[in-house]
Amino acid sequence: MSEVNGPPGTAGPSAPPGPPARSGASASSGPSASPGPSRSSGRSGPQPVGGWTRFVTARPRLALLTALVITALAVFAGSGVADRMGSGGWQAPDAESSYATEALEREFPASQPNLLLLVDSGTASVDDPAVAAEAARLTERLTAEQDISGVTSYWQAKAPALRAEDGREALIAARIGGDETEAGETLERIAADFAGESGPVKVSVGGPVAVQHEMQRIIQEDLLRAELIALPVTLVLLVMVFGSAIAAMLPLLVGIVAILGTNAVLRGLTEFTDVSVFAMNLTTALGLGLAIDYALFIVRRFREELDTGADTRTAVGTTLRTAGRTVLFSALTVAVSLSAMLVFPQYFLRSFAYAGIAVVLLAAAAALILLPAALMLLGPRVNALDLRRLLRRGKRTEAAAGESGRGWARFAGLVMRRAPVFAIVTTVGLVLLGLPFLGVKFGTADDRQLPVGAESRVVQEHIRDGFPGSPSGGLEMLVEGEGTPAAYAALKDRIEKVPGVLRVDGPVAADSTAYFSVLPDGEAVGEETQQLVRDLRAMPADSFDTSVTGTAAVLVDSKDAIADRLPWAIGIIVVVTLLLVFLLTGSVLIPIQAVALNALSLTAMFGAVVWVFQDGNLSGILAFTSTGDIETTLPVLMFCVAFGLSMDYGVFLLSRIKEEYDRTGDHERSVTFGLSRTGGLITAAAVILAVVMVAIGTSRVTNTKMLGLGIALAVLMDAMVVRSLLVPAVMKLTGRATWWAPRPLRAFHQRFGISEGEPAPAGAGTKGGPGGPGEPTADGEIPDEAARDGEKVTTGA
Repeated sequence: MSEVNGPPGTAGPSAPPGPPARSGASASSGPSASPGPSRSSGRSGPQPVGGWTRFVTARPRLALLTALVITALAVFAGSGVADRMGSGGWQAPDAESSYATEALEREFPASQPNLLLLVDSGTASVDDPAVAAEAARLTERLTAEQDISGVTSYWQAKAPALRAEDGREALIAARIGGDETEAGETLERIAADFAGESGPVKVSVGGPVAVQHEMQRIIQEDLLRAELIALPVTLVLLVMVFGSAIAAMLPLLVGIVAILGTNAVLRGLTEFTDVSVFAMNLTTALGLGLAIDYALFIVRRFREELDTGADTRTAVGTTLRTAGRTVLFSALTVAVSLSAMLVFPQYFLRSFAYAGIAVVLLAAAAALILLPAALMLLGPRVNALDLRRLLRRGKRTEAAAGESGRGWARFAGLVMRRAPVFAIVTTVGLVLLGLPFLGVKFGTADDRQLPVGAESRVVQEHIRDGFPGSPSGGLEMLVEGEGTPAAYAALKDRIEKVPGVLRVDGPVAADSTAYFSVLPDGEAVGEETQQLVRDLRAMPADSFDTSVTGTAAVLVDSKDAIADRLPWAIGIIVVVTLLLVFLLTGSVLIPIQAVALNALSLTAMFGAVVWVFQDGNLSGILAFTSTGDIETTLPVLMFCVAFGLSMDYGVFLLSRIKEEYDRTGDHERSVTFGLSRTGGLITAAAVILAVVMVAIGTSRVTNTKMLGLGIALAVLMDAMVVRSLLVPAVMKLTGRATWWAPRPLRAFHQRFGISEGEPAPAGAGTKGGPGGPGEPTADGEIPDEAARDGEKVTTGA
């Protein structure tokens, strides 16, 4: 246990130079030459968090008041943020399809309709004079609306694609101008005037802008419901973990501050760039989840220091210099994983980076400033209102807490005694769970993301099932350059000969620009249509400059953009993670293990995503419609988020292992100690975060459901399988070589490394010697000092 002899904000007693003596081995021999015990020798004076320690211990009321004022301002600044967000963002803005789409919107608004009115004539034919007259009036009214252009209808154009095959339904198509926000506002203004019964016909409003607008509304409603579910359940779980109702409120306080602050940040970003409404879900999930993680870790350490007899000020100072460092370090690793999404051009992914980085840093800031200030004011009263005593006697609470630490120690001993078996069986099991991902098919989000019965989805289903071809799944080829009727005819003939083309309409020309509409002979975004996009782009066009857009073209460009940037994103995550974990541990092997085991922990999530959401298993229970593919950006998003959360738990565990290794130089005992002190903590944090993610997963929008349930599974697998089984097994197999580093890197770590532990007094570290605890027992028990510390903890936190 760390001790503090100096005032808060100082480093405490200095350690003697050099590593502690170790039984049977020289400190510099072979792999046992560890940078750990000597990392901070010779360093004195304020630690990196010393300034904050002095601030919160000297003026806790001022710190809380400042936080309260900032939070109140954030509430004001972040109001209405969801209304300014978009529900798209899957399209790469610098892609060929984006260029063609913008050009067609500018030159030929009717070619890119985003508003569709489905006119149902009931038992009559759409060609009935009364139906045609009413459709003409609707068309005129829509043409007269502000911000509406390119209005056309079946009754004007007589286009077969605008008439249902049974002759009972037909379409009026138009283009709503402006960006997503402006288009949504226009739709909201006019939808009520057109939807419903109108003379002899019934009108339903659909089209891409209606789908996006309805998706945005449903996400906001579902997010509110998720918060109403998650907050009370989380509070109950926190009371069970902490015991104290007072302590249980602290993580929620930190989480609320982080969420409100992030909303303000996102509101500011909407003034300069597009932000996806889906990012709101990540803000809530990470805001609550990480706040709980950090608060659990800090409050747990604070209670440990109080149990050693430290006064409140000293306990807060020691907590910030130890657990506080780990929290700051963990926040950096999570932020790095999320920042990797900034390399992608799609604003859907970039939005999650904006929200994630903001909420992680704000949660860490609140945990390191607001929480210590509250602990200073509460002191031992942090344990007040132990509601568990209503259910059982208080003495059993204390016994249960000590038993929990000993239980994890025995479990670690069991795993390490059978390390090869646990390592092989667990690894093979995780790989098998991930095998379905080998059959993944990537697609694009459409109206089937919405719940059954949503009006815009119903319109798209009628079009998809009842109209010839696929009016919303066609391709457009933009043709630029001076052309003659003969040249256009020759180009059209060439397009018709490309395999996979069902029909070609056009050209529609204006000045030196024209376009052809190409109807594919296949599914709108199927592999055949995607290949048709590539063939059309590769087709020679003589003197014309051509570019292809459409749903399949957007998908092709999105997949290419992700494939092009994915190595950079993975490289950023891996390189920075390796560096940060090395700074924490001083080992070369542990960072490699951390990256490999974190990646392995995600296999179950990716396998489940394909098995459930692509293949449609459990679709009835989970209430979603499988499209047979996975939206292209979702696996990238889930990887970055889940990898960051896995590193969060990994840092918590490794920091305690490193702290004990610095203190004793005993590898196996350090692993046992680390798991005994953090096993219950990590499991509790993972369960609570999974509850939040499952609440997000109750959304009626499929992508949000996939995100919430997938990450919940990844978090539970990481905490209960990887941290509990794989990490101790692998560290047992690698032995003391785990801590090896070449001399230049040892010197680098001694100068720049970070550790939760503080230098041990002289004489510590000798196994069985003065100041050094003995070996773990055969059952994995931690004898003497550490075991007694575990028994003193009076809560499950």
